[in-house]
Amino acid sequence: MPRHTAEHTGERIAQYRKLRRLTQRELATRAHISYSMLTKVEQGVKPATPSVIAAVARVLFVQTVDLTGQPYVAELQQDELDVLIQPIREALDLYDLGVDTEIAPRPLDELHSSAEQLCALIRETRIKDAARILPGLIAEATTASHGSPSTKAWQVLASTFRTAYDITSKLGYTDLCVVALDRMAWAAERASDPILAGVRQYLRALVYLRSGQFDLGKRLVGVGMKALGEADAGRLREVAVGQLHLGAAMLSARSGDGGAAFEHISEAARIAETTGEATKVYWLAFGPTNVAVHQVAVLAEQYRYAEAVRAAEQIEVPEEWPASRAATHIAEVARAQLWLGRPEASLKSLQRARELAPQQMRYHPMVRETVSGLVSAHRSTPETLTSMAHWVGI
Repeated sequence: MPRHTAEHTGERIAQYRKLRRLTQRELATRAHISYSMLTKVEQGVKPATPSVIAAVARVLFVQTVDLTGQPYVAELQQDELDVLIQPIREALDLYDLGVDTEIAPRPLDELHSSAEQLCALIRETRIKDAARILPGLIAEATTASHGSPSTKAWQVLASTFRTAYDITSKLGYTDLCVVALDRMAWAAERASDPILAGVRQYLRALVYLRSGQFDLGKRLVGVGMKALGEADAGRLREVAVGQLHLGAAMLSARSGDGGAAFEHISEAARIAETTGEATKVYWLAFGPTNVAVHQVAVLAEQYRYAEAVRAAEQIEVPEEWPASRAATHIAEVARAQLWLGRPEASLKSLQRARELAPQQMRYHPMVRETVSGLVSAHRSTPETLTSMAHWVGI
């Protein structure tokens, strides 16, 4: 079946369901979701939640990206982002080729500063700017690491691979973000950095969270915790441990284990009381704010949308918090508001998310699903919603 021809996930679910010769009721039963929810999702009246997408994908024997339609090629071409992917792909293949004699790498401190700047660009959601710079920096850091190997050199190289993961995952290139994480593991091993290894397992768990492979994601969290057990005690390790608990909370919530999810939230909250806000520690944005945001997400994953919105209203996001993370949280609230029958509030939330992180939100499947639901909810589409729909490619 041709991919990406349908405008929203519900249409794609319906197409694959018919291809598998299943009725809506049969699919709902096999996926352990309500028939009413499935019909609303297929009609585009309500946005498909990640847990619903994952459950349906397993029954239909497809990947979650087949249902969400990622990557959104037409929009990537319009933004001239598609041409930046191939150079990243090629740069990731340099990892074991040794020194490139045509490259004279800058001093290590300068490379480290450049790698940190790329992380900052990603948090500001300046994806295009970061994607332009990244391939050259990977090549330079690769030659520097092979030419003068040291813990810091390998850490810098691992950071560039981390940025490759960030860019490709945000743009919907799941296969490439997995390659980037493999490269990150390769560099982290040479750096002998257990915290970096633990962070890599956290990011890897997120890949499986998005693909609906929750049990495997939980196992990866356990591997990450084990790696962090080898690290020196201190704030850096605590931040990484706390973030792994937040990842485990989301995995538990989407797999239907709300009790375990809140246990992980509680443990993360305890750790956050000690660490405080740590927005730049391995660029994880851990701290009390992230714990509160994850609590909202856990409530939403359990379809407790009214509680999720009330909890979100109590959160004061610090000014220094990453725009990428803040926008995702607001988009999550927008989805909950739509499910509660508050389309005007949902649209306002989406507008705020767009203002904060336009490049990221344009390619976020949850934003697309919510916009589709808003279009269906309005008998007469207001100009602001029409503009939003065109912006995301609907």
